[in-house]
Amino acid sequence: MTLYIVDNTFDRRLFTGSSCAFGVFDGLHTGHQYLIDQAIGTRASGTRVIAITFDIDPDEVFHPNRLKKLMRNADRLAALEASGVDDVVVFPFTEELFSKQPMEFLESAFSNGAPAHLHVGEDFRFGARAAGTVETLLEWGSGSGCQIHPHHLVSADGAPITATRIRLLLLDCKLDEATRLLGHPYTLRETVHRGRGEGADFGFATANLKVKPHDRVLGEGVYAAYATVDGKRYKAAVSVGVSPTFEATSTADMEAHILDFEGDLVGRDVTIEFVKFLRPMIKFDSTEELIATVMGNIQWVRDNL
Repeated sequence: MTLYIVDNTFDRRLFTGSSCAFGVFDGLHTGHQYLIDQAIGTRASGTRVIAITFDIDPDEVFHPNRLKKLMRNADRLAALEASGVDDVVVFPFTEELFSKQPMEFLESAFSNGAPAHLHVGEDFRFGARAAGTVETLLEWGSGSGCQIHPHHLVSADGAPITATRIRLLLLDCKLDEATRLLGHPYTLRETVHRGRGEGADFGFATANLKVKPHDRVLGEGVYAAYATVDGKRYKAAVSVGVSPTFEATSTADMEAHILDFEGDLVGRDVTIEFVKFLRPMIKFDSTEELIATVMGNIQWVRDNL
C-alpha cells in the first residue's frame, strides 16, 4: 500500500485502468467502507484499487465555524491505508484546486490516465462552488472511457449513514448506535497537557486533554474506553467536558484515568477508543461523593471492559 500526495512529481498514469473510490471519508464509516468494497469488486486482474481523497476536509475552508470532524486528517488517511485498497491518492485542497470548474478539475486530476471505474456516493459534489455532480462525472466518463458508479447512500434503520448523522448521535451520547454505524469505536487522538493535579490528590490521576473545537463531537459525560499509549492498550475511564465541580479551575475539556498505567504522559499522544457511555456530568455536593462516584466508574471499567 502506498500513499501518494499529488504534486508536480506525481505520475497520473497510476490511475490507468484502476478501480477508484472518491470521497472525503471522514470517520471511514460503514457507508464509506461499502464504497471501497465496491471499488475492490470492480478491480480487474493486475490493476490497482485506489482511494482518492483530499488532504483536509473541504469544510475546513468553506465552513470553518461550524466544522465538526470524526477524525484528524492524518488519522483519516491512516484508516484509508488500512481499508483494503492498494493505494491512497491525496489531492491538496488548495485555492487553485477548488476554484477549478468541474470538467477542468477532472481533466487535470486524470490527465494521463483515466480509471476504468470510479465509485462515488450519489450526493458527490466537486469543483468550483460544488457545481460538479454525478451527471458531470457521467458526461466526463463517457468521453474518457471511465465507467462511473454512483451509489445510493447505505442506510440503517431507514435513514442514510452519513458522518453528520453519526456526529449527532455522538453529541447525544448514543455511543452504541454511533459505533454500529461507524463499524468501529469512535476514536480520538490527542496530546496530554499538564493539569491541576487534583485527580492524583483524590486517588485517580488523569491525563488532561485539550480537544480542538472542531474535534469536539462527543456529548459531555463519563465514558468507558480504551487508551493506547506507545502501542500498548489500557482500560480507561474518560470524562468528556468540564465537570460543574471544577468549572472555575479546569484547564482541560477531557480527562482520562488510565488504569494500571505508571509514568508521566505530559507531552505524549494518547489514542482513546470510546466504548460505553456511563453517566452524564454531575455537580457533586461533597468531595466524598465525587470520589465515591468516580471510583465506582473506574471499577465498572475494570470489571466490564
